[in-house]
Amino acid sequence: MHELAERAGISGRTLRHYHRIGLLEPDRVGSNGYRYYGPDAVARLQRILLLRDTGMPLADIAAVLDAPETPTVEVEVLEAHLTQLAEDRAALDRRISAVEHTLQMRREGREPRVDVMLEGFNDRYEAEVVRRWGREAFDASNRWWHAKSVRQQRDWQASAQALLTRWAEIHEAGHTPGSPVARAHAANHVAWFADIPGTPTHAGDAERSAAMVRGMADLYETNPDFHQTFGSPEAAQFAAGALRIHVQHPA
Repeated sequence: MHELAERAGISGRTLRHYHRIGLLEPDRVGSNGYRYYGPDAVARLQRILLLRDTGMPLADIAAVLDAPETPTVEVEVLEAHLTQLAEDRAALDRRISAVEHTLQMRREGREPRVDVMLEGFNDRYEAEVVRRWGREAFDASNRWWHAKSVRQQRDWQASAQALLTRWAEIHEAGHTPGSPVARAHAANHVAWFADIPGTPTHAGDAERSAAMVRGMADLYETNPDFHQTFGSPEAAQFAAGALRIHVQHPA
């Protein structure tokens, strides 16, 4: 056992742990308690160490190595693990950006706030965005957001709020969702989407853009967070109706 551990660059304690959890069985255990490993066990240990170096949990490694069709299962597990690592890296990048922004605000003598500027403008809707439009869309928009300076983020927030406040004004003025003024503002709203990387509108994909706008209209109508952002549930529902009309009958 000690010779194998030394050659593999691991400790005897690690080998004993692998035996204890059923990951690597020795060919036999001597009366003196020594574990003896043959060529098959050595080959299995090599694969264990290769998979371990990817950061894969030992339980997943065991499932891969013990599966009837090991190569196929290994590919599937590695793909899933790679996806998880990419998500972890994106989350870490967002945290790094948050710390960088907090540090910048401290250097400027400002009090850092845990708000949308540090959180990422669509972080709170991550699950919904990924479900509807994919991980790449979410990550692209977040990279774009966190590349902005604090001042640029504030300016963008102000323009976004003005866009949404205008919906409340149009609604309160008595216009209908299909009125010329509402349809003109719906076009402005869709153009605003096009400024955000990762959206189908930004990519110029008309079919997926229409689906995205309808999806956002659903969120505006049903999500209480958006009701607050628009100023009232009625204003959010009005905007949702106008956006649906816009994608159904674009000007």
